Amino acid sequence: MRTVNEVDGAAVDMADHPPVKLDRLGVLLVNLGTPESTDVPTVRRYLREFLSDPRVIEVNPWLWKPILYGIILTTRPPKTAEAYRQIWMEEHDESPLRHYTRLQAELLQERMDPNGETLMIDWAMRYGVPRIGDRLEAMTEAGCDKIVIVPLYPQYSASTTASVNDAAFDALKTLRWQPAVRTAPAFHDDESYVEAVAAGIERHLKTLDWEPEVILASFHGLPKRYFLAGDPYHCHCAKTARMVRERLGLTKDQFRLTFQSRFGTEEWLQPYTDKTIEALAEEGVKKIAVVCPGFVADCVETLEEIGIQARETFEEGGGTHFTTIPCINADVEAIDMLEALVIRELSGWWKPAEAEANEGTQPVRMAGE
Repeated sequence: MRTVNEVDGAAVDMADHPPVKLDRLGVLLVNLGTPESTDVPTVRRYLREFLSDPRVIEVNPWLWKPILYGIILTTRPPKTAEAYRQIWMEEHDESPLRHYTRLQAELLQERMDPNGETLMIDWAMRYGVPRIGDRLEAMTEAGCDKIVIVPLYPQYSASTTASVNDAAFDALKTLRWQPAVRTAPAFHDDESYVEAVAAGIERHLKTLDWEPEVILASFHGLPKRYFLAGDPYHCHCAKTARMVRERLGLTKDQFRLTFQSRFGTEEWLQPYTDKTIEALAEEGVKKIAVVCPGFVADCVETLEEIGIQARETFEEGGGTHFTTIPCINADVEAIDMLEALVIRELSGWWKPAEAEANEGTQPVRMAGE
C-alpha cells in the first residue's frame, strides 16, 4: 500500500522516501592512530599520512615534501617498524594504542548504555583505521542525529585536537544530512582525569619493592615556535603536572615536568626527557619512575621510547632502578573519567536516570528530543 502525504499543497509519494533512522545519540572517541601491522610498507603508509598533516608539520609543503618523501619515508619506516615490533600485542595482533582505545569505548558503552538503544559509543583513529569519516557515517546510518566527538588528548594542541576536529568536519562536508555535532574540549585540569593519573601512579608504585627518588612526568614534545604562535599545549601540560604533583603530595624536585619525542634540529619544548634522565644519572640518582600523562593509552612513545630507550639511557649512566608507569588505559578510573566527560558534553541532549532495582543507569533523552 502506497502512502501519499500532502507537503505545501503538493502530493508526495512516501514510498519513494529513503528510510531514515533517528533518535540515537553518538559518542566518538578519537585517538592519534597506529599502523595496522609492523611490516615496513604498512608503517611507511601510516607515517606518510601522519607526517603529511599540515597541522602536525607546520612547514611550507614545497620545502617539506622533498624531505618527507626523499629522506624520512626512506630511512625512518624500518626503525619505526622495529619499535612497534617490540611493543606489539601478539595475543591481539594489534598495537596497545588500538587495543586500549577500543576497550575504552566498549567499557564506556557497557557502563552507560549496555544495549545501545539510545547511546552509541564508537572509536576511531586520526591516522590509519578505523577512520573518523567512516565511523561518523556508520553512526549516522545507525540513527545518531546528535554526536559528540571526543579527541582523546588531555592537553590541547593544534597538532592533535584541532587535527581531529578538522578531519571530523571534513567528513561531515560529504553528508547530505549532517547530525548536530559537539567537540569535547581538553581535559588537562579535569579532576577525574587528574585522579585517574594519580591513582595509577600510586597503584603502580605499590607493586615495587623500591621507591623512586624522582618521578618524571614526560609529555610528548612540540616545537617551541608552535608555543610562541599561541598554542596552549605547554601551559596545559604544566597545569596537569602541577595538579598531579599536588594530588600526590610531592615536591617539585620529586615530581618533574619534561618533554619527549622531538626530532629535527629546531628547538622544542624543554626540559627534554632524555637529557633530564642523563643529567639525573650523572648527579647520582639511582632510582626513577616515568609517567606519561599526555597519553590516555599506552603506545609506542610510552612503551618503546620511554620503557626501552629511556631505561637504557638511565642504566648506561649508572642508574640502577627504572620503571615506566602505565597510562590510565582501561583502568576503572579511566572509564570513570570518560563517563564524567561524556555526561558533561551530552548535557541538554541526554542525562542518566536511576534505573529500578539498582540495575544501574540507563540513557534517557531529554524532554522534547
